[in-house]
Amino acid sequence: MIKAGIVGATGYAGAELVRILAGHPEVDLTTLTSRQYTGIEFAKIYPSMSGIVNLVCEKYDADRLCERTDVIFTALPHKLPMEIVPELIKRKKKVIDLSADFRFNDPLNYEAHYQTHTARDLLKTAVYGLCEVYNEDIESADLIGNPGCYPTSVLLPLIPLLKAGYIDADIITADSKSGVSGAGRSPLLTTHFCEANESLNAYKVGSHRHNPEMDEVLSFAAGKPVHITFVPHLIPMTRGMYTTIYASLSENVGTTEIKECLSSYYRGRPFIRLCSDETEPKTSHVRGTNFCDIGFTVDKLNNRLILMSAIDNLVKGAAGQAAQNMNIMFGLDEITGLFNVPFSV
Repeated sequence: MIKAGIVGATGYAGAELVRILAGHPEVDLTTLTSRQYTGIEFAKIYPSMSGIVNLVCEKYDADRLCERTDVIFTALPHKLPMEIVPELIKRKKKVIDLSADFRFNDPLNYEAHYQTHTARDLLKTAVYGLCEVYNEDIESADLIGNPGCYPTSVLLPLIPLLKAGYIDADIITADSKSGVSGAGRSPLLTTHFCEANESLNAYKVGSHRHNPEMDEVLSFAAGKPVHITFVPHLIPMTRGMYTTIYASLSENVGTTEIKECLSSYYRGRPFIRLCSDETEPKTSHVRGTNFCDIGFTVDKLNNRLILMSAIDNLVKGAAGQAAQNMNIMFGLDEITGLFNVPFSV
């Protein structure tokens, strides 16, 4: 059994990790930490876990945590992981970080959009945990920078097509809509029920911190600098993320080439589902699962490709992908503990 601990277990992503790992047949969940709820049973914070998770939330202690675990998930706000992860890696623990602290290859890129990075050396060995793209690197990694939810929904449809040269890398626009849980558990005026309900709005237009994360990964895929236009929106639902991407097609590329490119790239990847010609992705079809559903349409009149993707922002966009990374790191079938059947309605 893999002994696992979660640092920051009571936020939405941390709690989703608890849910997933509590049902994982190869995991013994040994330690949960929380600054706010130290000494309180996890099931009292999340009553849905009553009779399933009997652990008490503890104050973070590196010694106790390392004694009890093989792998540690850090589900903390940006900046905090870089302060504790170096010690965990020094103690030969595998770490999967859900913040942005270890997602960037270039520390200057990270610092331009977040803060000074105090663990720069680890960026050289950290692996970006986009499972369907960097599987081989993840297998041998000790430190994973788990991708953000918006980047996951944008990168998975785009990377195969950029690598194949089927779209113009200079003109890409991504329009994404996220459920309110993407803002985290701490109360904010903008996510207050009266503010968010029956309303839809764009936010951080042209300045969202996930934009440079996507640009860096897409640039590697394209073999040249890529800067996409990214517009995030808040939509009044609890969980789910929907992304629509607009790109210009290269010469002599049409529906057949796009379909074959996506199909061949993701062949054998169980969590990528390509929608048929008659259907488009829907957030309700992936709710509570680790699936990413991808669809597309070719606008022949304008020679444009319209890509669509749907994920659960808390699962494939956070905790589920983190567990998928763990499976790959420990040589398990990547679907272990994650192959939930979606709700039919």
